Amino acid sequence: MAAGRKAGIVAAANALDIVPPPPSTLDKYAKRIWREIMPDLVERKVLTAADMPGLRNFCIAMGTVERLGRAIRKMGDGFDPALYRAQDKAMTTARQIGDQYGLSPTSRSRPSIRDTGDDNDELDAKGFG
Repeated sequence: MAAGRKAGIVAAANALDIVPPPPSTLDKYAKRIWREIMPDLVERKVLTAADMPGLRNFCIAMGTVERLGRAIRKMGDGFDPALYRAQDKAMTTARQIGDQYGLSPTSRSRPSIRDTGDDNDELDAKGFG
């Protein structure tokens, strides 16, 4: 698969206009993340109902990072390397999911791909349509 520039984040035509409450299945750490990110995402009009499972997974991953970080700090010098590996995996997962929703400065700065409604506009303008 060829590497290339990722598509940017653009406003959705059927974007949510209210901040939904966090799913009841999230733990307290994941709910805190939900409450932190959702107002901005709703304001930017980039979320639809179809995005909710992905955002739930982002919050679960970030909550896992927080929970594992607390466990590691509590253990002090007697840490378990498996906790670091699990935390690293959760961080990677959260970053990958978060990039899809513009949750990092890098993903927000990418050029946007806009849907004009007609996939053939450019070809028509060049006489190929």
